[in-house]
Amino acid sequence: MILQALTQYYDRKQLSPDPKDRLPAYGLEEKEIPFVIEIDKSGNFVTLVDTRVIEGKKKIAQKFLIPQGVKKTSGIATNLLWDNAEYVLGIVCKGKLDRVAEQHKAFREKISSLPIDTSNDLGIVAVKEFFEKLDLSNLELHPSWNEIIDTNPNFTFRLHGDVELICQRPAIIAATAQSSEVEDANGICLVSGTPAEIERLHSSIKGVWGAQTAGANIVSFNLPAFSSFGKDQGANSPVGKAAVFAYTTALNSLLGRGSRQRAQVGDTSTVFWAAQEHELENSFMDLFGEPSKDDPDRSTNAIKMVMQAAQTGRFSRGGAETEFYVLGLSPNAARIAIRFWEKVTAFDVSKRVAQHFTDLEIVRAPHDPEYLSLFRLLTALAIQGKADNIPPNLGGEVMRSILNGTPYPAGFLNLAIQRSKAEQHPSYARIAVIKASINRIIRRNNLNSSQKEKEFHVMLDTTNHNPAYLLGRLFATLEKIQEEANPGINATIRDRYYSAASSTPVAVFTTLLRLKNHHLGKLHKGRAVQLEKLIAEIMSDLSDFPRILTLQEQGRFALGYYHQRQTFFTKPQSSTEEVTQ
Repeated sequence: MILQALTQYYDRKQLSPDPKDRLPAYGLEEKEIPFVIEIDKSGNFVTLVDTRVIEGKKKIAQKFLIPQGVKKTSGIATNLLWDNAEYVLGIVCKGKLDRVAEQHKAFREKISSLPIDTSNDLGIVAVKEFFEKLDLSNLELHPSWNEIIDTNPNFTFRLHGDVELICQRPAIIAATAQSSEVEDANGICLVSGTPAEIERLHSSIKGVWGAQTAGANIVSFNLPAFSSFGKDQGANSPVGKAAVFAYTTALNSLLGRGSRQRAQVGDTSTVFWAAQEHELENSFMDLFGEPSKDDPDRSTNAIKMVMQAAQTGRFSRGGAETEFYVLGLSPNAARIAIRFWEKVTAFDVSKRVAQHFTDLEIVRAPHDPEYLSLFRLLTALAIQGKADNIPPNLGGEVMRSILNGTPYPAGFLNLAIQRSKAEQHPSYARIAVIKASINRIIRRNNLNSSQKEKEFHVMLDTTNHNPAYLLGRLFATLEKIQEEANPGINATIRDRYYSAASSTPVAVFTTLLRLKNHHLGKLHKGRAVQLEKLIAEIMSDLSDFPRILTLQEQGRFALGYYHQRQTFFTKPQSSTEEVTQ
């Protein structure tokens, strides 16, 4: 199903009216080529062009459309008219002298083995002449020569004065297409369902965060333990050469640098596309990624678009029933693990994403962002707020819950509560996670229960009589009394008692209630009476202080504390409004 959907995406992109949006034809691929050797028609060296430009702190090479590269193995396998420095120039960078000599020989032999019509092309003749009089002394004068020796980058050729590379000349492209179309059917392709020549080694997938820089595979059988029924390598999962080219080209395009159809969710590289051109394809990343510095409102606009589409079922481009695909990938040694795979309609995905942001909605300070990105939620749960400390798999599991509309993983709620207790600070992002997680659990439990539990509101709910929620409200009120009694105090009862109060209330609240009498004595009489009434109102529904609160109850405690705390800093709408409104 995954390979079929990717192949269909490739076919759609092949028909795109925009050449820039079109994926390479069968037998070709886009590749970063750092260095281009320019020669004249007689094969004389003219110059070495460095195509790299500085983006941020990295040098990024220009991409060219070139003949598709071969699958590199432990043996010697060379590409047509482009490859690394060892193959093209025969210089020792990382390999051994004898092996490099064989690699260079194989590179030249592949050029010589081209059909007669192609071998007479002006560019091919010039390359052959270049190798006949190969002299590296001019190349060694280039400022990047030492870097070339260290990194073994890719090289290719161009005739001086031409725009296209030699490997892009019409005769070469025609020969590449012709050789790609010759198939000797030896099996049934699992993707197309038709007879095809089965690919033994699938092309590598690049761009998965944390995977090998040279690329990794989704389909791979490189040890006898992975094989069955005496079949070898690709024969265990027969996919035709054309289908392999299509799905790998499509996936590499989705994962490519600058792609608007990928998002990094924790350790999971997530890509998304639709069966037909759709508005969600280019806006889905904005729903979960950090706001762009160039256009900070883009994420907010994308979320509002999805919320509107969830209500109306209408999109500015594409239909509500268009199939939408989301694929999560994680590194696994030389392979790529499928973290999740979801196929839903555009309307369903908009409803589930909208529900996610609705569940997260909580009263906030004016400087807090209206919508929290998934990255910000995950880092709020990580030790020291560092992305490197986000637990593995958590991002993918949360994304799966969003797309399925199911309760979030247990770790999502657990970490939000643990970090709040460890740092004595139930922050906006953590409380949003707690509210969203608990409400989804309540929603699921209410489906099969005669006694319906009330979901938690965005703001303070004075009608919610859950004991843990009331304890949280009481703790916030006691802290407020302490703050008003001691203006400018550096540390409050939250810094010392929050963790214990939220897990073992009976051990803390008796002491805190005694301390509050001392603090109330410092306040203006009217204010002291007002706060005492609030405490009495909260405690009227508390029969006793529990010995211990479960993890979910600790989440309810955090919500009560946060709601009451935010209310203290909310400007009353009228003079008659109560302090709890």
